[in-house]
Amino acid sequence: MSELEEATIADLKRLMESGQLSARELTEWYVERIQRLDSSGPRLRSVLEVAPDALEVADSLDRERRERGTRGPLHGIPVLLKDNIDTADGLHTSAGSLALAGSIAREDAFVTRRLREAGAVILGKANMSEWANFRSSNASSGWSSRGGQGRNPYALDRSPCGSSSGSGSAVAANLAVAALGTETDGSIVCPSAANCLVGIKPTVGLTSRSGVIPIAHSQDTVGPMARTAEDAALVLGTIAGADPCDPATAEGAGRSHSDYTRFLDQEGLRGARIGVMREGYFGHSEKVEAVIEGALEVMRRLGAEVTDPVDLPSQKEIAAESCELEVMLYEFKADLNAYLGGLGRSAEVHSLEELIEFDERHADRVMPFFGQDLLIRAQAKGPLTEKGYRDALERSRMLSRERGIDAAMNEHQLDALVAPTADLPIKIDLITGGTGSGGCSQPAAMAGYPMITVPAGFVSGLPVGIAFTGRAYSEPVLIRLAYAFEQATQVRRPPTFPPTVDPEL
Repeated sequence: MSELEEATIADLKRLMESGQLSARELTEWYVERIQRLDSSGPRLRSVLEVAPDALEVADSLDRERRERGTRGPLHGIPVLLKDNIDTADGLHTSAGSLALAGSIAREDAFVTRRLREAGAVILGKANMSEWANFRSSNASSGWSSRGGQGRNPYALDRSPCGSSSGSGSAVAANLAVAALGTETDGSIVCPSAANCLVGIKPTVGLTSRSGVIPIAHSQDTVGPMARTAEDAALVLGTIAGADPCDPATAEGAGRSHSDYTRFLDQEGLRGARIGVMREGYFGHSEKVEAVIEGALEVMRRLGAEVTDPVDLPSQKEIAAESCELEVMLYEFKADLNAYLGGLGRSAEVHSLEELIEFDERHADRVMPFFGQDLLIRAQAKGPLTEKGYRDALERSRMLSRERGIDAAMNEHQLDALVAPTADLPIKIDLITGGTGSGGCSQPAAMAGYPMITVPAGFVSGLPVGIAFTGRAYSEPVLIRLAYAFEQATQVRRPPTFPPTVDPEL
């Protein structure tokens, strides 16, 4: 069924409605593809496990379609979840760690429940950077003790990037229609850019984090990763909304939408005011920046008013200071202890302290390449009532909001800020973790503001993304801009799984 490769949600919906395809046939196709490309063949290692009830759920949704009709556009659509999102279906939720290899959630996360209610088939759990890349300061993106090193389908020796690495490489390789990722700083947008996807990092509070293994509640957010802006917008509308178990979502009450596809507009860049963030985000790669310059020219041609440059007043301070890390260390300890403390007997650890001890006991399997210095630093922190935490949080928000994104956008009356999403995917390096440059996720991450990345081009076969950043709850605007750019450029193309690319990159 070659027509299923690169098929969108709308394509699959038409095939199902016409009777040419069933949810079971589609799910079987993805399971077979996972076995052929992920578990063997190129061995992407992007999927940790397939849901044991996936085919049974698909069958029930097929019956429901015949007898009562569909629940909506996601009816029968297989979706992968990052391995830090709870499911009560026999799948494990482990954040990639052997310490939680036996942990099965008692109930679905709020976002999982939203997907099921919309008729989606939870296909399985995607591999991820262990503990969402918050275990070691020199970790290799995409590596976990449960799943091993994930690989980039556009060059198998390159990093899939970010902690939602498996979600990115799986969707890029057509192992699922879409996936959920989570972001604290860069973990949706970086793997989306590295894998030629559209990734939406929502405003903190637009989507619930209850039932999601955390890093830091002031920055954590759950969002979609898909091959098209339309698919990403559709999934976002499904999972957005208030959840009594996540107080942050109360702030988004009345500001979320159940259907973000209504903001798709091919003329969406006409008259839009776009600012180019250059300071700190350009100057890393001439080849990447050549792609971005071409993207800016497309925006101008489509009628956007591009102000260049528009630099954040606080950019140098954001780059130089450690307030963001300080906040994450404090919140990781508090938030992870709360999550682990609520786990049942299937989990081997129930606190950060026990996790550190587990890793030390099983160092040969858990820490063969890098350690756990970030876990140890977090464990040394005190409660969230400490002045050090409160001061760091206030400083982080002030630099990123009042003196950062808000200041720049207000001064120039902008609809969005743009910059290269990230540098080219680096070579996998399990010993040092590798060093990358570039990336514009930090201000939006610290502020809790939204960002969307869209494919912008390629350099020697490696994808390049461009990111649109906006004010809190400006997802409708960003989706409109991103969609217009995507439709005008049509950059997306599927990977061919080459072993490597130009060695000079």
